[in-house]
Amino acid sequence: MKINIDGKEIEAREGQSVLDASLEAGIFIPHLCSHPDLEAKGGCRLCSVEIEGIEDAAPACRTMAEPGMRVTVHGVKAEKVRKTAMELILASHPADCTGCPKYGKCELQSMYQYMGVGPERWRKKSRSVANDDSNPLISHLFTRCIRCGRCIRACQDLRGVKVLDYIQTNTGIRAGIPEGKSLQEADCRFCGACIEVCPTGSIMDQVKIMKEERSYAENIVPCRSTCPAHIDIPKYVRYIRQGDFDKAAAVVREKVPFPETLGSICNHACEAECKRNELGAPISVCKLKRAAAVNDSGAWKARIRRDAPTGKKAAVIGAGPAGLTAAYYLAKKGHQVTVFEKNEKAGGQCRYGIPAYRLPEELLDREITGILEAGVELKTSAEAETPGELLKQGFDSVLVSVGTHQGVKLPLEGNDLPGVCVNTEFLKRARQGNPFPIGEKVMVLGGGNVAYDCARTALRLGAKEVHIACLENEQQMTSTPDEIEEGAQEGVLLHAAHSFLRITGEEKVTGVELQKVERFYFDENRKAVIDLVEGSNQVIPVDQVIFAVGQKPEGTDAFGLELTHGPYIQADADLKTSMEGVYAAGDVVTGTKSVIAAIAAGRKAAEQMDRYLGGDGDISEILLDPETPDAYIGQAEGFAGLRRVEPQTAEPRERVKGFGLVEQPLTCEEARCEAERCLQCDLRLQLRKPKLWNEY
Repeated sequence: MKINIDGKEIEAREGQSVLDASLEAGIFIPHLCSHPDLEAKGGCRLCSVEIEGIEDAAPACRTMAEPGMRVTVHGVKAEKVRKTAMELILASHPADCTGCPKYGKCELQSMYQYMGVGPERWRKKSRSVANDDSNPLISHLFTRCIRCGRCIRACQDLRGVKVLDYIQTNTGIRAGIPEGKSLQEADCRFCGACIEVCPTGSIMDQVKIMKEERSYAENIVPCRSTCPAHIDIPKYVRYIRQGDFDKAAAVVREKVPFPETLGSICNHACEAECKRNELGAPISVCKLKRAAAVNDSGAWKARIRRDAPTGKKAAVIGAGPAGLTAAYYLAKKGHQVTVFEKNEKAGGQCRYGIPAYRLPEELLDREITGILEAGVELKTSAEAETPGELLKQGFDSVLVSVGTHQGVKLPLEGNDLPGVCVNTEFLKRARQGNPFPIGEKVMVLGGGNVAYDCARTALRLGAKEVHIACLENEQQMTSTPDEIEEGAQEGVLLHAAHSFLRITGEEKVTGVELQKVERFYFDENRKAVIDLVEGSNQVIPVDQVIFAVGQKPEGTDAFGLELTHGPYIQADADLKTSMEGVYAAGDVVTGTKSVIAAIAAGRKAAEQMDRYLGGDGDISEILLDPETPDAYIGQAEGFAGLRRVEPQTAEPRERVKGFGLVEQPLTCEEARCEAERCLQCDLRLQLRKPKLWNEY
C-alpha cells in the first residue's frame, strides 16, 4: 500500500505501523520506547504524529498504516505532545551527561538534541536513588531510568524470563525486580537483553567485564573471541543443550580437525573469560567439546569441502597439530600436500608429550586418520630435507612446524649428575614404552601442565614419592587448576613459591636444595626478579630430578632460515620466513603455547600458503545450514545456582597403577545439563540497534 508522510509517498506493508514504515523509508520520526525487536506500546509519546481525519495527535508506533493515509510529522499538535513528553522524561533525569558511560551513544541524548531541548531548560525534580552494583554482571543506575519499559518487554516477552517489571518505590515507578529480590534470587538468566535494549544506560554491564582492548562483540561473547581458533562456542553449546550432538560436532569441525583431542587436553583459556565465572564456575567448554566429538555420527562429512586439484605441491615439515592442521586445509583447497615426520608416528607433542592417561593413542590415531582422508600424504620416520632442498625438488611452498621437542636444563649445580633428565625425553620414552629407570623419590622442577604430566607419569612408573617445586605461588602457576587438584589426589607433593638452588650428590642425585620465595615477578624489561626468604633453605631427599622448565626447537639451525631468540624461526605477521615460499607456524615460532594455539597457527599458515599458491586464502567450511536461534529462552528455576557438572574420574589409588584414561567423557545427559548453565550471551548480539536521527 502507499501512504503519504510529509508530502512524500512511500510504500507500507499491511500490518506495519506508521513509525516502522516511515523509518524503513528513511523518514525519521522521533521515538524512544519503541525498539526494532520489541512490540510497541506507545508509552513515551515522542513518536506522536498528525493523521488526516484524526483530531488528536496519535502515536506512530501504535497506529497501523492504511492505504492513502496522510501523515504530518512536525505538525503543531504533534510537536506540542512531543515537547511535553520530553519535558516529563527529563524532569527527573540527571542533567550532567558528560560523566555518563553512554555519553555520545545515548538515545535520549540524541533525541533531545534533535528536538532542540537543552539541559538548562529542564524542570528538575529530585529523584536520588542509589546505584545497585550488588548483582553479578549487571549494574542498575536507577536515576537514569526513563520508564520506557524496553527492558521489561525484553525480559518478559522477548526472552520469557519474566524477572523485570514495573515496581512502585518511594521515588515513583521504575523498572526493577518485584519483592526486593536480587537478580539471582529472581532466577535471572543474565542474558543481557535488558542491557542491550536500554536507551540510556540505566542498566549497564559491570565495568570489570568490559575491557577496552576488545571490541564490543568480543566483550559480549568473550569465550568465542578468546578461543585462538574462534570456535563458535555458544552455538555448539546450544546444540548440546538441545541434544543435537551431530550439529554441535559440525560447529566445532568448521574450525578445527582435532575436536576430541582438544576436548581431552585443551588448556581452555575460553573458560577463564566465561561470564558464568561471576556466578560460581564457568561453562565446561572443553568437556562439552569432547562430548560433542564422542557422540558425533559423522553426518558433517556429507558437506566437507573438496576443491578441484590445483596442480600445486606443498610440503609440511613436522606432523604436530600445527603442521597437520595446515596440511588438512591445504589439501581441501586442492593442493597436493606431503607431510614429513621424523618420528615413527604423527602427532607431535600430542603424541610424545602428553601422557596416554590424558590422550589415548587410539583417539589420536583416529583423528589423524581423518586428516589423512582429506588427501594428505604422510611420511613418518622421514627426516625431511631443508626447506630450500624441498623447493628444488618441486614443492611450490614449504611449511616448517617442527614444534619444541628439546627439553631445557637450568644451569644448576649438579644438573649433569646421573638421575637428571628433561621433560621431553622423559615423557617421550614413557609414551614409547621405553621409560627411563625411575627413582623411588622424584623431584620435578617447573610449575606448568608439563611438570604435572612428568610427576603423574613418574607415579605410574613406580615412584614412591613425587615432588614438584616451582618459583610461582599456586595462584601464579601456569598449571590448570584441575591438573593441580588431580596431581594432589594422586599424591604429588607441591612446593609452590620455592627457588631451586642446586641438585645435591656426587656420583648420583641425592636431593634438591630449595629456598622459599617471598616475591617473584618480572620487571619492566621482562627480567625475572626473585626475592628469597632468608634462612628458609631445605634439601628434599630425592634420587631423580626431571627438569620441566621449558622446551625449545631443535635442528632449526640447519634449515637455512633466519632465526630469532636462539633456535626459533623468524616469521612475520603472515608467517613468512626469510626464504621465499617458506612459512613457519606453531611453537617453532612462538615458543611452547597450547594445542589450540598451534591449530590456530596451522589454519593461518594454510590461508597464507593458499594465497601464495594462487588461491584466495579462504579455507572456511560451512558444515551446517544457517539457523537463527530462538530468542525466547524461558524461565529456569535456580538458574544462578546451577552447579558445574563434572565428569566421572577413576579413583586416584586405581589410576596411578597404569596409564588408563583418568577422565571419562560427559554422558549425553550430563552434557545437556552442563550446557543448560550457559548464559547464551551471543543472543544479545542478534538484537538490532536502533538508528539515531543523524543516521537517517
